[in-house]
Amino acid sequence: MAKWLITLGIILVGLGVLWPLVSKLGLGSLPGDIRIERKGFTFYFPLTSGIIVSLVVTFLLWLFRR
Repeated sequence: MAKWLITLGIILVGLGVLWPLVSKLGLGSLPGDIRIERKGFTFYFPLTSGIIVSLVVTFLLWLFRR
């Protein structure tokens, strides 16, 4: 369990460091991401971006398990 938590922590730190690069690639403004802007209110739900990130993390974990 501790090994998985450390691995997850390293992945999250890596994503945090790489976030400016990832945002330049368009992740976070893909079709399917829900964004509602009104006066004094903004709601953002990255549905498509979340699915893509989930698929990438699943693939990486699958590779590490082999």
